[in-house]
Amino acid sequence: MGDPRSLETHFAFGKNWASYAALIDKAQIDEAKKGLLRLISPEDLIGKSFLDIGCGSGLHALAAIQLGARRLMAIDIDPDCIGTTRALISNNNVSVPWSVETKSVFELDAKRQGVFDIVYAWGVLHHTGSMWEAVNKAASMVAPHGLLVVALYRRTYMDRFWKIEKRLYAHAPRFIQDFMRAGYVAAFRLAMFLTGKTFRDYIAGYRSSRGMDYFHDVHDWLGGYPYETTLAAEVKNKLAVLGFKPERIFARPMSVGLFGSGCDEYVYRSQHLQ
Repeated sequence: MGDPRSLETHFAFGKNWASYAALIDKAQIDEAKKGLLRLISPEDLIGKSFLDIGCGSGLHALAAIQLGARRLMAIDIDPDCIGTTRALISNNNVSVPWSVETKSVFELDAKRQGVFDIVYAWGVLHHTGSMWEAVNKAASMVAPHGLLVVALYRRTYMDRFWKIEKRLYAHAPRFIQDFMRAGYVAAFRLAMFLTGKTFRDYIAGYRSSRGMDYFHDVHDWLGGYPYETTLAAEVKNKLAVLGFKPERIFARPMSVGLFGSGCDEYVYRSQHLQ
C-alpha cells in the first residue's frame, strides 16, 4: 500500500469535508465554538496564536478566530481540505492574519513557522500512519506555557477488525462504500431500537456535538485509514517525557468498540519556560 504517511495511502477525507462544508451555517459554527470552549478557556484563546493541524472543513479554525485568536495557521495534506478551509474563512470576513497551507504535520518546523500558543489536532494524528511521531511533531510547535489540544481514538478490543475494515473501505469503489455504510447504519439503528432508544432522537441531538453531521462522520469513521488508537495513561506518559502536564482530559477506559472508537480529548500545557 506504500508509505502509510503519504496522501496516496490515506482515505479521501477532503472530499467528505467538502461535502460537509455545504451544511455549515451559523448554528454549526456556534456549536464548534462551544466545543472549543469546552477544551480551551477564553483566557487561553483571546489574543493567542492558533495552529490547526488537519483542518478538514475549516470549521474549528474559523471558530477559533471568531473566539478571539489573533493569528491562525491551518494545514492539511489533502488539497480538497485546503480549498474548503480557505473558502470558509474567506467567506466569513476574517480580519486577523491567517494562512492555510497544504502541509503534513511531519513537515512542520518551529524554526520556519514559529511556535503557537495553541496547537490543535482534533481526530487527526491517529490517521497519519505514525501517530506518536506526529504527536511529537505537534508538541514541538507549542510555545512555552502553551497548550497542546488533541483528540485521539480510544483503544478497543476490535481494533484489529477496524483496521482491516478501514483499509478495505478507504480504497473500495463508491458502490461498495455505499453498501458498507448502509449496513453499518442499519446495524446501529437496530442496536438503538433494542436498547430502547430512537435513531431519530439520536440524529436530532448529534449536531450539538461539535457542530458535526452524523452521516458524514460515519463515512469518515468507516474510511479513516491509517488507523491507530491509544489510552489516557499512555498519552500522559508520552507527553510527560516531552515536558507537558495534563490540564483537562475527557477520556474513557478501553471499550469493546462494536460500532467504533470514540475520540478521547486531551489538553496538555507545556512546562517549558523558553
